[in-house]
Amino acid sequence: MRRMKIIVTGAAGAIGSHLCERILALEHEVVGVDALTSYYDPAIKRINVADVELAGGRVHFLDLAVDDISHLLTGTDFIFHLAAQPGISATTPFEDYLNNNIIATHKLLEHARNIPTLKGFIYASTSSVYGKHAQGDEKSEPKPTSHYGVTKLASEQIVLALAREKGFPAVSLRFFSVYGERERPEKLFHKLTKAMCEDKEFTLYEGAKDHVRSYTYVGDIVDGCILVLQNFEKVKGEIINLGNDTTNTTGEGILIIEEIFGKKAKFNMLPKRPGDQLETAANITKAKDLLGYNPKISLAEGLKKEVEWYKEKIHGKL
Repeated sequence: MRRMKIIVTGAAGAIGSHLCERILALEHEVVGVDALTSYYDPAIKRINVADVELAGGRVHFLDLAVDDISHLLTGTDFIFHLAAQPGISATTPFEDYLNNNIIATHKLLEHARNIPTLKGFIYASTSSVYGKHAQGDEKSEPKPTSHYGVTKLASEQIVLALAREKGFPAVSLRFFSVYGERERPEKLFHKLTKAMCEDKEFTLYEGAKDHVRSYTYVGDIVDGCILVLQNFEKVKGEIINLGNDTTNTTGEGILIIEEIFGKKAKFNMLPKRPGDQLETAANITKAKDLLGYNPKISLAEGLKKEVEWYKEKIHGKL
């Protein structure tokens, strides 16, 4: 494959930064974009960016909803659009989801559709579009239960509407319960690892231990993204689930981390959180058939990597 110019939005995030490194390892040019919003500590994002730059990449700190990024896009071959307002926090204003998901995606598309060299636009969607029980295939009816899921679904359909109407070369990837090194600090395993390192209580919502998840290691998600890049014509215009077809309960994940640390976690139990998914079970038959996608990393192996990353990069440094 010839050297290509690839844009990665959300390049300071967990998936985005790993994807940048993988693309650079394949000897393509990477142009990263990230707004470094304050949703979580930008210092963590800067640690991720430092790793991307060490690998030879460059990340531009720009806001897709506000800033003009057209000067970065000349000669672009592919765009991976991972930037988004994540999570289901009840304290996040709806305007943040609107601006960082829908408006940002629309503005990026307005630029992308005018790039003569563009071969593909790869949109990072989420299993949250399916709602409380994300367990069907890509034809299952979306029933999101959170502002996050609603605005990600709307953004996905803005992308695919352009594909259907104008032949815009796009694909949507619905990610399932991604974890691993660089996981956001409000997510389960990052929070639990922090609490265990500091010997503090861990906040857990009632019923959460019984939640079922297709916990998917970040490296397996990146594998799927690269397969899409390499087989784009096969998947153009499609929606594809990317996840792990092995499921675990949250309680099982907690037990693995307790085993890694050799001690029990201390819990501070809170009432159920509105909008939480009860089950994600990735149906990845389509990804396997079209791409040969095959997630390899077990939850135990992935969590060991995440804990090691946290101890090396985060604990005692922020």
